[in-house]
Amino acid sequence: MIDLYYAPTPNGWKISIMLEECELPYKLIPVNLGKGEQFKPDFLKISPNNRIPVIVDNEGPGGAEVSVFESGAILMYLGEKTGKFFPQLPLERIKILEWLFWQVGGLGPMAGQVSHFVNYASNFPGDHSYSEKRYKNEYDRLLGVMNYVLDKRDFLAGDYSIADMACFPWVTAYKRYEVDLDKFSNVRRWFDIIKSRPAVRKGIDVGKEKRNFGKGMTTESLEIMFNQTAKKIIEKTKK
Repeated sequence: MIDLYYAPTPNGWKISIMLEECELPYKLIPVNLGKGEQFKPDFLKISPNNRIPVIVDNEGPGGAEVSVFESGAILMYLGEKTGKFFPQLPLERIKILEWLFWQVGGLGPMAGQVSHFVNYASNFPGDHSYSEKRYKNEYDRLLGVMNYVLDKRDFLAGDYSIADMACFPWVTAYKRYEVDLDKFSNVRRWFDIIKSRPAVRKGIDVGKEKRNFGKGMTTESLEIMFNQTAKKIIEKTKK
């Protein structure tokens, strides 16, 4: 059994999708980010970066319990554990790793910044128009990169893989990002193929009742989520 520490965010969806695709049994452990549950000492023991997702595999290598944090590392771990969606032949593995790291270093952070300035920045003083435009433009550029590559193949690294599972959740919010996905015809085709997969639909639906997209958040929750410093995190862990 795998314990999944989770919140219904794109990074969380990567792992719920992978677990559903691999048909692995898992126990969902919700982490309320707005209440600061990610700073609890027990959680920090398995996720020192105070972020979700995290898994604890009770049947890890050699039968030992193992925890894994960071969504890209978790996808690789689950792919190697099951032998699914992450081929180990060198050339195939390299292509998947290229796109996995492209996502964790580019598409995810840029889409996350778009989401912040669209959904949350209005709660903070100042003119955020330049920042919003800056990240929307970079997100647009990254969709263009995907569109170029998907002109010659159905999926990012050839066959459907953890690379696609990593990227898909960061495209699902394109309407809220004010993106016309039809402008990227190859990405649209790829997106529609993936969203039709039953395991993807199940993975995306995990915890959907908890989503609020920034609506109704308290001042305290906004402070917890978006005003983190090393000092403040230390203070929170002592409470």
